[in-house]
Formats: sequence, C-alpha cells, structure tokens
Amino acid sequence: MSTMSFSDNPKNDSYDILIIGGAMIGSSIAWFLTSNPVFDGRLLVIERDPSYEFASTSRTNSCVRQQFSTEINVKISQFTAEFITHFKDYIGADEDVPELAFDKFGYMYLADNQPFADHLIACQKLQSSLGAGTVIMSPDEILAAYPFYQLDDIILGSHNLKDEGYFEGSTIFEWWRRMAIRQGAEYIHNEVVDITLDGTGQRAQSVTLKSGQQISCGKLINASGPYADKVSQMAGISLPIEPRKRYTWIFSSERPLDRKLPLTIDPSGIHMRQYGANASNLYMAGSPPDPDPKAGFDDFDEDPHIWEDHVWPLIYNRVPQFDALRIESSWAGHYAFNMFDHNAVLGPHDKVENFLFANGFSGHGLQQSPAIGRGMSELLLYGEYRALDLTEFSYQRIIENRPIVEKAVI
Repeated sequence: MSTMSFSDNPKNDSYDILIIGGAMIGSSIAWFLTSNPVFDGRLLVIERDPSYEFASTSRTNSCVRQQFSTEINVKISQFTAEFITHFKDYIGADEDVPELAFDKFGYMYLADNQPFADHLIACQKLQSSLGAGTVIMSPDEILAAYPFYQLDDIILGSHNLKDEGYFEGSTIFEWWRRMAIRQGAEYIHNEVVDITLDGTGQRAQSVTLKSGQQISCGKLINASGPYADKVSQMAGISLPIEPRKRYTWIFSSERPLDRKLPLTIDPSGIHMRQYGANASNLYMAGSPPDPDPKAGFDDFDEDPHIWEDHVWPLIYNRVPQFDALRIESSWAGHYAFNMFDHNAVLGPHDKVENFLFANGFSGHGLQQSPAIGRGMSELLLYGEYRALDLTEFSYQRIIENRPIVEKAVI
C-alpha cells in the first residue's frame, strides 16, 4: 500500500466536519462527502499513522460475501459488488483509474451438524429472495464441483459464485483517499488526545491534537477502527468495541489444487481460500486465537503454535491434498470487535448530538465500506439515509439492549 505525505498541522482552526481516522471507513466517508455537490464545507481527516502499517485496512483479507443472515447486511454487500464492478464509473473520468480485479470464487460454508445446516438453509432462502446466487449443496454435489474436500463429517454446504470473493480493497482505498484530497478534503498526520464538549454537554466543541493545537468542529466522526472506544471515552461516551487479534497465513502447497479453492468456512472455525490467480499454488488461511481476549493496541505479535498445533491439522483434515505446505508469509491484525452484537455502530450519539459513530465492523469493515461511506455522507448532508436505510445500526440499539442478530460472523 503506497503512502502519502501529510502535513502535521491543519490549515484552519475550524472545520465543518472532522473525521478521526483516515483508513478505509474514514476515507470512504470523505470521498462520498466531497463527491456530493451539496457539500461545500471544510473537511479535515486526522490520521495517526499515514503509513497504515498496522491499520485493519492494511491487514485485511479483502473479500466480500452476501451470505449473511440479515437482510441489511446482504444489501450492503450487494452495493459493494456493484461498486467494485462499476468502480471507474463511480470514481470519475481520471484515465489512471483501473478496472478492479474481482475474483469470484465464492464462499463455501460447511455444516457438520443439523442445527447449523438448518440455519444455512434458512439463510439461503433469505439471500435468494434478495437476488443472491446462494445454493445449498449436498456432499456429493460439493465433491462433484470440488473433489479435493474431505467431507465425511459434513451434512451440506452453502455456496455462492455470484459476486462473492476477493476484490482489490487496497486500490479502492487509495483512490478514495486520493480523490477526496483532490476534491478538497484535508488529511493531516496527527492524533486526537482530547475532545471538549460545550457547556451543555450535548455537543463536541473541539478536539485537541497531540501537537497541542485545538480544532473546533461542526460535526465529529469517530472512524478510528480498533481505537473506537478510546476515542469515544474522550467525549465521555462508552462504546463496547475493542481490538481483537486475528491471524493470517499465506501458504504454498507442493500439490496445488486443479481449480480455485472457495473461501471455505470450516466448522472448526478456521477459513481458507485461493490466493492469487487460478494456476497459483498459493492459498490464504485465517483463524482467531483461542481464547480470544482483548488485544493491546500495539500487540501484533504472532504465535507460531497456532499454525502448527491448530490451523494446519484442520486444513489437512479438510483438504488432504494439503499434506505438504510451506508458510510464505503471515501477519496478525486487529478486528474492531463489537462485543454487543458484532455489527456496525453508525450515526449520532443519543446525547452528544454532533458526535457520530462509524465503528465496530468486527471484520466486515472493508467489504461494507462503500455502503457505509455513502450512508454516512447522506446522514451528514441530509439528516437521513436515502439510498439504503442503515438506521438499525444506530447507537440507540445499544442503549435499549436490542442487538442485531447476525449469525454469519467469521
């Protein structure tokens, strides 16, 4: 991922909209805002690390799926697929804008027990009613299409080859950021260390930067990823979001598969997929730790025992052809994990009215970023969602203890 040189200091001491966090979500909001002719204000994006080395955006697996259990999450992903497919049309006439790669190998959910099989069947009916291409496959049907699996313990699978798979999320991010700046957004390299409320306690009046400057704002957007609760606490707001570590490995196989490996969600909790072109012998696997505690903000250490003792045996069990593997690269990244219900928190706080959330995506942020940027920009400009109603993600549901029950969380 390329880097840009940002100034440490803002050009002004007051902005109409201030976004804390300039990675995928913050840049999506910035681009959608500055692309809308209705917006004619000043926009500042504050990013603590313009290299984005440890940002969730940089350490993502960059895939999209429609296999969710709630209608709103299916529709969000469908807009992502549309955005990827028509990327050049959305971004504009710049001749350097590329066509995006979209490798539609699909997700393959495998069920080894009847309750989960019933759940996948119910989800397929919902997804199909919304236009998704999800199909339920028997073990024999799976093996006919993908003969490399070992399925002795599997009851059925859920698979979708329509608009599911890998996409170039890093390219979208680069162009959102580049075009937002070209369209008037200002990005700086700095960090918010304090938020000052007005005398009523109902508005965020200003932020204090690590450099000591105080910047006033009309509206303040928290798009700080795993730092979401830390930022919210500065405004006296509690947010049930914390960093959780997730591990990723890129591995090669001495005996490559003769066709693409879908992003396979194994009943064990690991996932694996094709990495690179069809003829490649490279694959990607991911897994959470067990147990899965809150991670330190600077904890990106890897544990080799997770691969050796847990992940590789499960991979080999599911795909016996993966009997001789070699790790090519690996990393640990952070989910901005919403402990309440694993779904996004969007829109204004109930009391601090100009403090807005774009947080808690729990691993879905990259694939949901087009709809989130569009929706947040609508909320900021019109006071309402227009293209797709995202109201159910409001902070109010946390206050009222109304979790969104999304069962398809990886």
